[in-house]
Amino acid sequence: MRFATAIRNIKQHKNGWLYASLLGAVIVLLPIFTIFVSLFHPPNENWQHIQQYLLQDYVFQTVWLVLFSCLFTVLIGVTLAWLIAAYDFPLRRFFRWALVLPLAVPPYIAAYTYSTMLSYTGFVQTTLRNEFGVTPNPEWFGIMSMRGAIFIFSMFLFPYVYMITKSFLEHQSGSYIENASLLGRKPISIFFRIVLPISRPAIIGGVILVVFEVLSDFGVSSYYGIQTISVAIFQTWFGMYDVDSAVRLAAWLMAGVVGLFVVERLLRHQRSFAASTSKSRPLTPKRLKGSGAAVAFLFCGLVFACSFLIPFLQLIVWATWSYHDVLTPAFIELTYNTIGLALTATVIIMLFSVIVANVVRQQSNAITYVLARSVTAGYSVPGAIIAIGVLALFIGLDHWLAPLYSRMGLGESPLVLSMSLVMLVVAYVVRFMATGYNAVEAGFEKIGMKYTEASRMLGLGMTKTFFKVDAPLLKGALLSGVILTFVEIIKELPLALLLRPFNFETLATKTYQYASDERIYEASIPSLFIIGVSMISVIVFHQLGKKLKS
Repeated sequence: MRFATAIRNIKQHKNGWLYASLLGAVIVLLPIFTIFVSLFHPPNENWQHIQQYLLQDYVFQTVWLVLFSCLFTVLIGVTLAWLIAAYDFPLRRFFRWALVLPLAVPPYIAAYTYSTMLSYTGFVQTTLRNEFGVTPNPEWFGIMSMRGAIFIFSMFLFPYVYMITKSFLEHQSGSYIENASLLGRKPISIFFRIVLPISRPAIIGGVILVVFEVLSDFGVSSYYGIQTISVAIFQTWFGMYDVDSAVRLAAWLMAGVVGLFVVERLLRHQRSFAASTSKSRPLTPKRLKGSGAAVAFLFCGLVFACSFLIPFLQLIVWATWSYHDVLTPAFIELTYNTIGLALTATVIIMLFSVIVANVVRQQSNAITYVLARSVTAGYSVPGAIIAIGVLALFIGLDHWLAPLYSRMGLGESPLVLSMSLVMLVVAYVVRFMATGYNAVEAGFEKIGMKYTEASRMLGLGMTKTFFKVDAPLLKGALLSGVILTFVEIIKELPLALLLRPFNFETLATKTYQYASDERIYEASIPSLFIIGVSMISVIVFHQLGKKLKS
């Protein structure tokens, strides 16, 4: 009955906005759907070999990496969030926003930097030998292993847990913690018996983002020689030229992601964490003195140094050694390619995001709810899966268009779309539609419907209302969405590596290529460019957030 009502509402409000929204949902869902359809094809001999001898190891290594990365990101992120939210100590205001900066460093760049710094000829061991006369055991610094990858993911992904948990504690936990203090609870007891239980939804939200990032990773796992499912997809595709088996591996990874979704929903469903009153009181930081202040300062400083300052300074030093070899006209073309590609995909994403979010808020029913969830589904799907799905989709599209290509004189069955930048742009749209959509949706929620309804009652149509009323009020949200999406695309490695046309490079793929060729010093320039763009976005977001609060 409700579905019939929703269909009737859609028929009543059908217009160009709705049709464009449905097109956006189809673009996002079709590659994912293609993965599942391909599972019904008969497997080949390669897949039987992978299934019999390799698949168990791929799954085990992936689970191990995800599990321990999440464990350490929670330990670091929650501890820092508690320190910053509940206590006042030297440089607390600086650490409050500086601890977000590790997100500006893509984990694969951090992996290259740390492996070189800790190598036998790297800065650390060379300094110990030459300056202090100490010759340490090289195995102590063997970071290119599973434990090294866990260290990299923990140090550069903990801000997801830190940001969400800190925001929750600062705004909603004041009364709980003050009441516990009044009842005589010690700080340690408050942390374990009050802070952790009430922060559980925020922690789970941050951990889920970490899981998606680790599952999507290719750069760190590949460079450190860890056989995760994402790495196996690349090796099967490029090493064995077996797309069918790569699709089946992607389906296994997809099954894991779906399983995580189910677990996350069950965890949230079992217990309610909503406050019993709407009058939540912000937490007032307590002043620390003496050894307590020193410990808090040292812990924050150590994490900040390892997760941002040290690798950033090392990259700057390497850049001064190699800039004359890297900063050539070819690098300018590379930068132009990256920015042009990212801007094109960002514009398309923001356009669809505005259209879908506007339709969803004006037609609140089951169909538009599904529409909203559909366009944001791509962000939770690892890049390797999206790449496989988009490739399979475009190869099928090229086969379907083969008669047209033949009439145009392009040959009998050329791969026109499959060898073009269009495929890569579509993959970016599928993967990062959620970043643009969530920003626009939050903006629409903030401005509400009263201005829009007044405009519609005065006779303006949906399009004129948007440009004359909604768009000016939505500028901040649009800017946030553009920055977030642009930065994510600049940093993205797996999609660009898998789907870029022949002889086309981006800053991310060039960094990976330099690192793979053991030319780490040359990789510092494109790495610094990516980090610089990401840092600017973090600072702009911080300032934008302060402006919106004031």
